[in-house]
Amino acid sequence: MKEVTVYELYKDEKLLEELKDSEIVLEGWVRTNRDNGSLGFIELNDGSFFKNLQLVYDNNTVNFEEVSHFSNGDAIQVRGILVLTPEAKQPFELHLIKGVILGKCQDDYPLQKKRHGFEFLRDIAHLRMRTNTFNALFRVRSTLSYAIHKFFFERDFVYVHTPIITTNDAEGAGQTFKVITDDKNPNAFFGTPSVLTVSGQLHVEPFALAFRNVYTFGPTFRAEKSNTTRHAAEFWMIEPEMAFTDLNGNMSVIEDFIKYIIKFVLEKNKEEMNFFNTFIDKDLLNRLNHVLNSKFEVMPYTKAIEYLLKAKESGHKFENNDIKWGMDLQSEHERYLTEVIVKGPMFLIDFPKEIKAFYMKLNKDNKTVAGCDLLVPGVGELVGGSQREEDYEKLKAKMEEVGNDKELYWYLDTRKYGGCVHSGFGLGFDRFLMYITGISNIRDTQPYPRTFGSIKY
Repeated sequence: MKEVTVYELYKDEKLLEELKDSEIVLEGWVRTNRDNGSLGFIELNDGSFFKNLQLVYDNNTVNFEEVSHFSNGDAIQVRGILVLTPEAKQPFELHLIKGVILGKCQDDYPLQKKRHGFEFLRDIAHLRMRTNTFNALFRVRSTLSYAIHKFFFERDFVYVHTPIITTNDAEGAGQTFKVITDDKNPNAFFGTPSVLTVSGQLHVEPFALAFRNVYTFGPTFRAEKSNTTRHAAEFWMIEPEMAFTDLNGNMSVIEDFIKYIIKFVLEKNKEEMNFFNTFIDKDLLNRLNHVLNSKFEVMPYTKAIEYLLKAKESGHKFENNDIKWGMDLQSEHERYLTEVIVKGPMFLIDFPKEIKAFYMKLNKDNKTVAGCDLLVPGVGELVGGSQREEDYEKLKAKMEEVGNDKELYWYLDTRKYGGCVHSGFGLGFDRFLMYITGISNIRDTQPYPRTFGSIKY
């Protein structure tokens, strides 16, 4: 008698053939139980696979009466005969010999056999992963995380753990969480004010100038008082840095990276992605495959403004209709460019220097910087990156202008001591998870979301 998992039965054809018509043992949780009098059916999920296993019990089951009263949510152990059913809805089922309860689920269990709204499920985040949607979501989250590490590992990138507690706010937005001790003195512990990191980029850049290609993938924090579907106070970021790589090389890696991780998830999580395509976003797989099969186009910011002005002149109404060179494009403008003009994924490059971060390389026109945003249909910006300013004097002048040259002296040192052309980008992990699953609220991509005005657990 062999103890197996549902995943093994679905994924190992050799094992399935070996075990057919033999006695096996499984442990898991009851999803549903339908008792039709002399015949009953239990949907069992053991946590190893998205799909359930159907258990069939009848008068041949030793404790038929007890099994017929198994409740939704009960943890059980079952013993039965594995029967192949290729003509049925499911490829196999377990004919129950006996089932025992390992952990009883109480009657006030909030996940009954009905559809529950996402808002209701956010209030029971400790249980919502038992529903189909969140079971699928967190499986994809796990796969996506692995795919990211796999992509960089296969290309000999070095993984760097950058600090969670730091003294700078990276781009200077000022939306940080201060780190203080119980005495409320912000300087008491470290001797200087400290904050939770908003980005690992500045700390990982010096490693690129020693290891060539590096990346950091970890939690970041923004004290942004935005209560929208796309903002969270705590989220994860992927931030690679590559030495001897210019903007074009950077965009090439971004395109390879995005296609790689999408393809990996589509292949690894077929059941989950089909579920999302059926119940969350019926155009999801078409959209993702379109990205996979497209060459990412490149458009300068100045050309984008021309397209937007032409659209305005022809009668298109943007919510922000004050289109002019130097403006920071909004999501509606980005989506118009990628959905209407390009009709596919695109890089927007060469932004006005005034609207981008101090570390981006100044172009020869002295007006624009070598930055790139990857825009995709349905979302707008997905990735932000740039070639970093490698010229010591130019970077020093810009940092003096924004006033962080004294605090970030060590960052300047990387240009003084053997600096070189280098580039990098950032991808918000949780927002990308929204994109790849069709989930519309960032709160539903995170195990325990932290958002403005609300924290639980």
